[in-house]
Amino acid sequence: MAKKRLKKPKDFLNKFIKYITSNRLFLSYVIISLIGSILIRTCTIGNTFDYKPFIVDLALILMIGSFGYLIKPKRQFTYFFAWIIIFNTINIISSIYYTFYEAFPSVSLIASITQVGDVADSVINELRFVDFIYILFPFIFFYIHKVLSKRNYYNYLNKIEKGKKMFAGTILAGVILLACTLVTLTGTDYSRIIKQWNREYIVERFGIIFYQGNDIVQCLYPKINSLFGYDEAVRKYKEFYTERHAVEKQDNEYTDILKDMNVIFVHMESMQEFLMDLEFNGQAVTPTVRKIASEGMFFPHFYPQISVGTSSDTEFTLNTSLMPANSGTVFVSYYNRDYISIPKLLKEQNYYTFSMHGNKPDMWNRSKMHPNLGYDDMYFQSTFNVTEENTVGLGISDYAFFEQAMPILRKIENEHEHYMGTIITLSNHSPFNDLEKYGDFDLSYKRTVTNPETGEVTEEVDEYLNDTKMGNYIKSAHYADLALGTFIDYINNDELFNNTLFVFYGDHEAKLGRKEFNYLYNYDVNTGTLKEEGDEGYYNYDYYAAELDKNTPLIFWTKNAKIRKKINKEVTYYMGMYDILPTLGNMMGFSSYYALGHDIFDIKDDNIIIFPNGNFLTSKVLYNNSTGLYLPLGTGELESNYIEENKEYTENCLDVSNSIVVHDLIKNVDLENGENNE
Repeated sequence: MAKKRLKKPKDFLNKFIKYITSNRLFLSYVIISLIGSILIRTCTIGNTFDYKPFIVDLALILMIGSFGYLIKPKRQFTYFFAWIIIFNTINIISSIYYTFYEAFPSVSLIASITQVGDVADSVINELRFVDFIYILFPFIFFYIHKVLSKRNYYNYLNKIEKGKKMFAGTILAGVILLACTLVTLTGTDYSRIIKQWNREYIVERFGIIFYQGNDIVQCLYPKINSLFGYDEAVRKYKEFYTERHAVEKQDNEYTDILKDMNVIFVHMESMQEFLMDLEFNGQAVTPTVRKIASEGMFFPHFYPQISVGTSSDTEFTLNTSLMPANSGTVFVSYYNRDYISIPKLLKEQNYYTFSMHGNKPDMWNRSKMHPNLGYDDMYFQSTFNVTEENTVGLGISDYAFFEQAMPILRKIENEHEHYMGTIITLSNHSPFNDLEKYGDFDLSYKRTVTNPETGEVTEEVDEYLNDTKMGNYIKSAHYADLALGTFIDYINNDELFNNTLFVFYGDHEAKLGRKEFNYLYNYDVNTGTLKEEGDEGYYNYDYYAAELDKNTPLIFWTKNAKIRKKINKEVTYYMGMYDILPTLGNMMGFSSYYALGHDIFDIKDDNIIIFPNGNFLTSKVLYNNSTGLYLPLGTGELESNYIEENKEYTENCLDVSNSIVVHDLIKNVDLENGENNE
């Protein structure tokens, strides 16, 4: 009996060795694929040693690989090799996209990359070596294949491999591993998978392979939406707006104050609010933005609500007061839906509408989306004289753009009694590396140093921000601000535009990492060292500080002295991009039944800003949907159900907005006019 008991471990070891020797190609596929999936998480969100996404990655790699056993051994290499290429292509694209946008891409956006236009040009400048390390993995696998071929591995497999048995055992192992993960999921986890608001959380919890598979399902969803939840989407849609309009909106002190005025939106690329407080050697980084903020109505706590569509998401949310799509971008994937927008609402009041941008019309698919939003005419790259000399970054410099735009604006002013337009700037677009054309803006700090031995006093120049991403961004923003100053001068010195409101807004943050901000805020210019936690004056630039720093300027400004006097104030309420339509609409006399935002002068401090990843911000808290934690902002205690109620509202709002986009609900179920066009 003792001999039999001793024999079992030996039998197991022999079987294990036999499995290894007869599955070397498959195991190489598994190990290489796992290393790639771990590396992409390490280089993006940083959860290298989290076992949960590791188990999901392993389960999916096993399940996908199991089908290779149904193929003859000599052809298995082709199958496994194809999947390694697919996995590592996903990793390369995800790594590059995350480097540039600090988010994970959607397959619908990748599939339509030609429509995104010149954004890809700026991505190239941000590439890192690690973004391409995944290219090595297919070569490593190919090398293993060659070695195995020389050792007659495939002929050996032909004799011993039982393909169907190996397939069944491998896929069962994968299913068991996946099931072990799924049974631990909460209702919130399932909700996040289905809705895919928080892409980073899905990668963090389930891995990159699961994320991309889920994203493909989400992208296919609108193609077959009649089979998936249309009736439920309509029910929620009706309930949401019935409740929303149950209380009739009241007039306030700003109702119709801008009635019959023209309006031009000036889209200030990547202009963040924190820049307004910065000065170097007595020079303000954004003197123009400071000036117009002091002359107009300034909203310092204003937050864009973008997803993977960045600038295009801002345009969509501003114009419609709806949220970006859960999957893909509205401008690329859902440009053919019916939306109620500011241009359309003003066209009903006989306004002429136009858009203007110095880049190509196919950038973010604007050539198709802008007409659908209601713009009568579009003035894009071909309208302007773009030369090598007047090109900065991705295209025509803001200086040249504003100069060449003025004759067009004068013509519009003279030919149309009322008009609305959007002007999109370009010079401050990442990667902020056209330093020679930004001009001289001195970021250095001069400090006096006393030699302790001799007492000699000398002056040192510390160029601590030069050649950093933050320093380059500051120089770029300063250049864009001065160019904006020439535009303001054009308007002020012109006899026209006395009945025009200009709405200046930063479209989104500059996508700089926390490391860059930590360096800006915690570098001690007097000692030339970086402050650490515990040092006097140290600023803990954590996740919440970074989120709160994503606010951008929003300014209502006019040269009309009478109107300027009425609106000149700083409005400190927390406000989102989707609040512009109802706020400005109240002032100008238009409204959208389907707006998700609020008139800020109606809701005031009770406003909630929801973000596409499920986070929300109020005057009391900043809530992190990934962790379920929050940062208190006010001094008073929160009501017991405050977080849950706002979380539920955020999810409901995102659901309804996405249903409007995906199912084209405004067209199919017109609640405002009581029409059902299904």
